[in-house]
Amino acid sequence: MKCPFCGSTDTQVVETRVAEDGDFIRRRRQCAGCEKRFTTYERPDVTFPAIVKKDGRRIDFERDKLRASMNLALRKRPVSTEQIDGAVERIEEKLLNLGAREVPSSRIGELVMRELKKLDKVAYVRFASVYRSFEDIDDFKTLVDEVRR
Repeated sequence: MKCPFCGSTDTQVVETRVAEDGDFIRRRRQCAGCEKRFTTYERPDVTFPAIVKKDGRRIDFERDKLRASMNLALRKRPVSTEQIDGAVERIEEKLLNLGAREVPSSRIGELVMRELKKLDKVAYVRFASVYRSFEDIDDFKTLVDEVRR
């Protein structure tokens, strides 16, 4: 590992810790050249399926985009960051377990709606109203009635 301060390749690991959730390993390193310490993180390299948009374009899966759309629906709702992280991780796990090289964006939308429905009914209705492109108030009423049941 190259030192970010002096560029030396002679560094040693002085401490290794596994993250609480076990998703990555944190390593403290010390440079033999300048003796400064720095931290590196080791994560598994996984390949998510490409996302096929409605217009046929293919884009890379972006965790941050998924999280941002969920955060928008959950804005000012009593849902913790840990709960959101858990929902994002479950969606990612489902995408990986599909074993497909490509996934339609509608499938991801359905996964998000399923997770939001478990987390917060208001956020679910917010997301669904945009995702399903409601045309009139009756569509909205039908969704609200569905959530109430």
